[in-house]
Amino acid sequence: MRFTLSLVPAMALLMQVALAAPAIDDDQLTQGVWRNKKNNVHVQAHRCGKSVCGTIIWASDKAKADARAAGTPNLIGRQLFEDFRKDEKGVWHGRVFVPDIGKTFSGTIRAMNNDMIKGTGCLFAGLFCKSQIWTRVK
Repeated sequence: MRFTLSLVPAMALLMQVALAAPAIDDDQLTQGVWRNKKNNVHVQAHRCGKSVCGTIIWASDKAKADARAAGTPNLIGRQLFEDFRKDEKGVWHGRVFVPDIGKTFSGTIRAMNNDMIKGTGCLFAGLFCKSQIWTRVK
């Protein structure tokens, strides 16, 4: 019985720590500048109506050349993330443009924390997917 009573304060302390953990702020996630892992593309996230979009504001020379070769002559200013909306589980769903192949796919964005997101694009109905981690630049 004594063991059980000493467990209650420990559980209360753990709950306080969990509740004090910083929440992921949607406003921070849907604004700002994000970069991909290779740091060859920077995207400005912004509201577009009731959705969230991401527009390319900087790209490396190689990323620009790859996009041109795939039929996208002007990479800067192109929307990479289009019409993303959050579901009840906190996952954002929309369309992702892949410049180096010139195609748009369905995609999701999941917040890992306020400074990292995981973007996933799929060819068809959740099949043949590829994920990428994006980090906040500012």
